[in-house]
Amino acid sequence: MSELKILAISGSLRTQSHNSALLRAAQKFAPEGFAVDLYDGLREIPSYDQDHDTDTPPAPVAELRRRITEADGLLIATPEYNYGIPGVLKNALDWASRPGGRSSLNGKPIALAGTAMSNFGTVRAQLALRQMFLWTDSQVVTKPEVLVFRSQDRFDQAGHLTDETTVVLLQDLLKALGHKIRSSQAAA
Repeated sequence: MSELKILAISGSLRTQSHNSALLRAAQKFAPEGFAVDLYDGLREIPSYDQDHDTDTPPAPVAELRRRITEADGLLIATPEYNYGIPGVLKNALDWASRPGGRSSLNGKPIALAGTAMSNFGTVRAQLALRQMFLWTDSQVVTKPEVLVFRSQDRFDQAGHLTDETTVVLLQDLLKALGHKIRSSQAAA
């Protein structure tokens, strides 16, 4: 069985982001048979402008779309801002969702996770993402839910995930994503 290629996208631009650290942990603790590739181009993606959404989109957008297309699945870690997802993540996903009906996100298996320093994790942001992915008919993993609350207690000062329960949840999420990827590949 070949290695599954997972593109990991953090919805945070912050240098010391726990969401980005969660994706680095996914890379480090990925089960055998998974290759987790971290996407770091969110800053370069311009604001969505349909006038520029042509057969030759801006280079950072073309690169994002290419990487999503080449990945077997996505792992998105998002913070929660005002009960929703950060604008930069929404913007990137808006670009990726085009052209409608045949975008890089169409039917793509996707797993969601998120960290927050509050007691509620990122439950509302993840719900907003699930709703967005209805449009692209993406195959979103529903369980386990990885809502890392009180994230300051789960990472050390260097940004390394130290909480074993979170490591296991992250591994279980990747395994569920792998199952969804293999199911979609078998159905194709």
